[in-house]
This record gives sequence, structure tokens and C-alpha cells, in this order.
Amino acid sequence: MSLHIYDSASRTSRPFAPLTPGIASIYVCGATVQGVPHIGHVRSGLNFDVVRRWLAHGGLDVRLVRNVTDIDDKILVKAADAGRPWWEWAATHERAFDSAYDALGCLPPSVSPRATGHVTQMIELMQRLIDDGHAYASGGDVYFSVSSYAAYGELSGAKLDEVQQGESAAQCKVDPRDFTLWKSAKPGEPSWPTPWGNGRPGWHLECSAMARTYLGAEFDIHGGGIDLVFPHHENEQAQSRAAGDGFARYWMHNAWVTMSGEKMSKSLGNVVSIPEMLNRVRAQELRYYLVGPHYRSTIEYSEAALEESVRAFGRIEAFVRKVVQRTGVVAPGSVSAEFAAAMDDDLSTPAALAAVHNQVRHGNSALDSGDDTAARAAASSVRAMTGVLGLDPLLWAEDTPGEGGVLQALTALVDGLLEQRTQARADRDFALSDAIRDRLLHAGVAVEDTPGGPQWTVKDS
Repeated sequence: MSLHIYDSASRTSRPFAPLTPGIASIYVCGATVQGVPHIGHVRSGLNFDVVRRWLAHGGLDVRLVRNVTDIDDKILVKAADAGRPWWEWAATHERAFDSAYDALGCLPPSVSPRATGHVTQMIELMQRLIDDGHAYASGGDVYFSVSSYAAYGELSGAKLDEVQQGESAAQCKVDPRDFTLWKSAKPGEPSWPTPWGNGRPGWHLECSAMARTYLGAEFDIHGGGIDLVFPHHENEQAQSRAAGDGFARYWMHNAWVTMSGEKMSKSLGNVVSIPEMLNRVRAQELRYYLVGPHYRSTIEYSEAALEESVRAFGRIEAFVRKVVQRTGVVAPGSVSAEFAAAMDDDLSTPAALAAVHNQVRHGNSALDSGDDTAARAAASSVRAMTGVLGLDPLLWAEDTPGEGGVLQALTALVDGLLEQRTQARADRDFALSDAIRDRLLHAGVAVEDTPGGPQWTVKDS
């Protein structure tokens, strides 16, 4: 492949070469299932869905692991506040995240492991670290010794003498810069037995254990939000490499979705939930809005930008459907060289979408001139390119419950009326012809007379 990825660790663009020929392995930090997902939560899942699709388009067998953090301080607090069992609270919101990913067209991960299902692997990793002098047990807790690992700070650029883990103070720590691998049991909290006492896992430990379980000691890409670089990803890398694992060969981080310049966060109250958004726009339009900007660029949420995404996707959709109405079924073909170059340049989706819209313009010009062959070729390419981005309009029509049938029924009704209108024009009954056109327009269907016959599209709402 000619794909180049911006590697957060080296801070350079590097050619992507998979560890195992023909296979791409990806670990993405998934949700901490504490509440209903918002658009900031799902951006990472969407961005790495596009990464996965492009690697698969290049012929690789992609193995993507997206974990679920189902035990966490916030989950315990929110469940307790709601008077519900922690496990039920986590499971409820895990389903909410899965529904959001599905609704927005994310391919299912190869596996979606839960932290609570991998305590055995966490214990094994802690034992290796203790045996090698990189971790210690104290007061029922287990800590990673930051000073024992000389390369600490390599990923994030953190300076050892300035490290602050963001954890509550603990008297059992040898060094305040050390981070928690295992938390000792507290009254009323869930716990699991270990050689060092009952307790529950620390956040950083979970991902290292799960990544190794499913992808091995070394794998290709580790992804997640930019806010995870420190301390989470720094600590993951430190504990895994201190234990002797190669861990991630490339690091990719997506930027935030912000509102009024602040990262979307429930604590700030500046969130737009997925269910709320899907009451306002279609799922494919929201996906267009979230994958359109470069994954490393911040999205500042605005109604105007969302509305422009709705219109932009509508132009793609209208063109493809127009070609299908005129020429019949159009299969996906090849992506353009312009699109491929954009995607190979660190997944540059803005340039890739520009290539899509260029083809739409060429295709519409071909339709206007009556060149059905050129229009079909353009539509075929558009389907291939939007398919890589998870935005193929025809697949969305098929995948949305009822929409494929609705489109088929609408097509039959409109085509029947257009046949009546064509006959009326042939009979020079222009009053009836105009009445049919106006009836369709009132129903939201715009009719355009072209050299190849009347063409119709559904108007933007």
C-alpha cells in the first residue's frame, strides 16, 4: 500500500507497512459506558471505521478490536445515584453505544471485549511487571513504577519531573508519579480476587491486557481520542513495553468535537446526544458531518455546518439516484486517482470528498448532455468512493428499515405520474401536464425535463 499515516509517537508521517503481510491489526479505545453517547463519543468510532474500510479496500484482512470499559469510578457513582446495579447500568449504556455505532453505519468490530471479562489476563500482566521490577504491591493496591521505565514520556512528550497522573493521593505509593494498576476493594464496590488482595482494575491496565489477548504482543495501530495521549496511552505503552511487549507500531489520535470552544463533555453540559441528533437529521447525514473533516482536525459543532453537510450529502444522493432512474442499477466501480491519493495522505477525507463531488459534477454534466454512459461511469465511481467512507447512498437506502421499500414505492408512483404527463404533453394537453408537475412539486418531487426525458429528485426539506 502507499498509505502514509501521521504517527503521534514519532510526530511524523510514516508509510504504513503491516506487521504481518496481508493483515492489519488495530486496537481502538472504545467507550466507558457511563451514559448515553453523544457525537463527541462516537467520532473516534467513525474515524477508525473509515481507516478500517480503506485498509480493507487495499486488500488487507483488518482485525479491529474496540474495547468496552464496563467498570470505572464514574460508572459506579452514576449507577449508585440512579439506584441501579453497576453491571446493569454499564450493560444498558453499552447497548446504547452499540445502537449509535450501528445507526451511523460503523462496521462491527472483530471483537468488542469488556474489561471485566479479562481480569485473568490483567493479573498475568501485573505479575510479569512485578517480577521484572516495574511494579509493586502496597496496601492491597498495585502500582507501576514510572521511574523504572527509562522511556516513560516518549509518546506524549511528558517530562518525568512534571508528571501528574490525575489520580487521588495515595499514601501507599512509593513515588507520587506512579500510576495505579489495581485498586484494592472498597465496601460496596465490585471486586475480584488476586494474589495481592481483592479489588478492581485500573483503567490503563485494561487496554494493555485486552490488546495483547486479541492482537498479540505487538500489533499495527493503536487509536483513540487526542485526550487519551496522556496519561492513558502513555501508561499503556509504558506498562506493555516494560513487560517486554512491542505493543503498538503506529499511534493515531482523532481530535475532539467542541461546542463554544470546549470539548463536548457531560460535566460541562455542552453535549448533543446521538438520539437527539437522529431526530433532526438522517444517520447518513450525521455520518457525513462527522467523517467529512480530517480526523486530526477539531470539529466545532454548529447548526450551519450540520445543515451544509445535509445539503452536500443530498447532492451526492440525488445524482446517484437520478442515474439509477435513467439507466438502471449502477454497481460500485473504481475510486478515482484523486480520491486514492487523498486517502493515502493520512486519510484526508476533506480532499476525498472533494473528489467525490468532482465526479458528481462531471456526472450531472453528462446527464444534462444526454451522455448516459459517462453518467453511469461517474455514478459507479461515486458509489465506490462513498462506500469507502461508509456513505454509499444506495446502501443506506437498503440498510435503513423500510427506506428501500419506500423508495421503490415512490419510484413506481412518480414514474406512473410522469408517464401520464408525457402522454399529456404528446396530446398537447399542457394544462394537465402542468397540473401533474405541480402536484409532484407540492409533494416534494422536483421534475426536470432533459434531452433524455423527464428526471425527478426529492427536494431538500
